[in-house]
Amino acid sequence: MRISRKYALAVSAAALLSVTAVTGASSAAAGESAPRYQPEMVKALAASLGVSEQAAVERLDQQDAQQRRLAGLAGKGIAADGAFFSSAGTLTVNAEDAAGAARIERAGLDARVPARGEDELERVKAKLDAVAAKRVPSGIASWGVDLASDTVTVEVNSDKGTAAKAFLAEAAKHGSAVKVVRGQEQLAPQAVIYPGSQMTFNGYLCSVGYGAKDRNGKQYLVTAGHCIEDLPVLKFNGTRFAKGTHSRFAVGTRSVDMGVAAIDSGNSIATSVGTWGNGSSVAVRGSSRAASGAALCKSGQTTKWTCGTVGSYNISVTYKDQNGGPDTVVSGLASSSVCTEGGDSGGAYISGNQAQGMTSGGPIGQKCTGGVNSRGSSYFQPLDDALSYYGLTLNTN
Repeated sequence: MRISRKYALAVSAAALLSVTAVTGASSAAAGESAPRYQPEMVKALAASLGVSEQAAVERLDQQDAQQRRLAGLAGKGIAADGAFFSSAGTLTVNAEDAAGAARIERAGLDARVPARGEDELERVKAKLDAVAAKRVPSGIASWGVDLASDTVTVEVNSDKGTAAKAFLAEAAKHGSAVKVVRGQEQLAPQAVIYPGSQMTFNGYLCSVGYGAKDRNGKQYLVTAGHCIEDLPVLKFNGTRFAKGTHSRFAVGTRSVDMGVAAIDSGNSIATSVGTWGNGSSVAVRGSSRAASGAALCKSGQTTKWTCGTVGSYNISVTYKDQNGGPDTVVSGLASSSVCTEGGDSGGAYISGNQAQGMTSGGPIGQKCTGGVNSRGSSYFQPLDDALSYYGLTLNTN
């Protein structure tokens, strides 16, 4: 049987579905300007970083300002080969040479000339992807570019299998460009049976993702592909509201964890992300991708409102089928230090007021404690990639 018949696909009150109308954050009082960031985002970030709320606001301001400067480099003819935030919130930009680094620094950003850089590392990663495409490297949890360490990082759960050994042999050919980290957990799409969910199909449950529209104005739900692998009819409180139309996930095959469902007339998806009792929902203003190291939070049915930072993009992972079926290699994910558990699949990730993606999976058996401050890891499907692939525009608040 296929994965959607074996996993309960989790419910999320995260990007809350409204069967009748879009809901959003309360508007500012007449004559008052809206705050730059909603209190729920500031409070969660402050708790996650262990700083005051004022310091959290300053961190978000600094992050946004640096990312605007980064976006403006191309217009000035300045080449950048990747960028990442440090734990202190400083954005460092990779330059091709010393002259390029000087131009980046004159633009107001920190720069370095790495031994390799993003483009070269992506080529190394592509070669590892090619090995995985021939045979699923069970035991290799994930692999992707880590800009901060200037390596392709390979996380290993077990190197006993033939395919895993072949994968590691290929990785070793690239010398110090590849960093192998052993003792990692096995990964799986995070999904469990949960009666009375917000979104159901054929007796199964799944999280609600983001709402978007095509060029003709037709409305879609954008979610994790493994949630709608079989393109089911989706229900909310027992009433149909959408029908799966496309998914790029198929158990046992090379997959991408994105999918969409057509929203029935009269129904809609809220343009704000729920915070599970931590105040009002956080309005979605756009979907600009946050740089590696940027702060972000996630809302999900199981672990509620948790925060951390963006890891790396274009990560490939091996998801283990916990019911004895074939493993599945999923590409194009982003990693994060946000803690999630089974039941969070499809949950919404947001940085400031910019939607980032939907929960895909994480370590099997991971337990999150400490609420917002929970430490852990997870993988999410970047929203901007899904919107681009399906030709959709995000609905914003």
